[in-house]
Amino acid sequence: MFKLKVADAKLLRDMITSISILVDEATFKIDPDSIKLRAMDPSRVAMIDFEWPKTAFEEYSASEPTKMCINITELLKLLKRAGKDEAVELLLDEKTGKLQIKITGKYQRNFTMPTLEATEEEVPTPKITFNIYAKATTQGLSQAIEDAQLVSDHVKIEADTEKLVFNASGDLMGATITLQKGSDTLLDLETKEPSKATFSLSYLSEIIKAASATSDIATLEFSSDMPIKLDFQQTKEGKLTFYLAPRIETE
Repeated sequence: MFKLKVADAKLLRDMITSISILVDEATFKIDPDSIKLRAMDPSRVAMIDFEWPKTAFEEYSASEPTKMCINITELLKLLKRAGKDEAVELLLDEKTGKLQIKITGKYQRNFTMPTLEATEEEVPTPKITFNIYAKATTQGLSQAIEDAQLVSDHVKIEADTEKLVFNASGDLMGATITLQKGSDTLLDLETKEPSKATFSLSYLSEIIKAASATSDIATLEFSSDMPIKLDFQQTKEGKLTFYLAPRIETE
């Protein structure tokens, strides 16, 4: 049996929203101590690595390790019916193969939804050497991405020892957004060697927008023309990490 409860529906809703930007169906690995998900989007351009320990929830119980595959889009529709201060319980009924969702607040609502066949694919953690480590506020990153989106659908991220730069160039306009080390936005910057790589703004925008609801701080790690790792600091000791493949530009 698997059951979890959160006293504030917003925690669970934000968590599921972060997952929904990459996958419609998700196979969670559930064990007595935590719930995990590692999955790639259908185009295999981006990956999410997610883990929340049992301590993140008001109640959590899993009698034995199991897998649960659910339609994230449909679950999110139900969770959006819950107000900020309403409690949500999820209960997996393995006999019927259904997930029970109970929302308790001004009144009680009970929903059921089917589980799907769990995928057996194991997604490995990318083994990458990163030359840049940057720590920034999610609000500052979100604003930089929004500025870049005004002129292009992709952005070149560059870093040296003193600054992190977002360069976007379109047919008519260009934009350069510079974050200086030690500023209110760029809290830390460690550089093994100057690096630059280009990424899709649509992916970056969706990732940062969704993850900013769960975290005020993010770390970015990348090397030239290699995938970028975005790690969002969680208040409940959880892990929310994204990997995004670079856009390879031809000269």
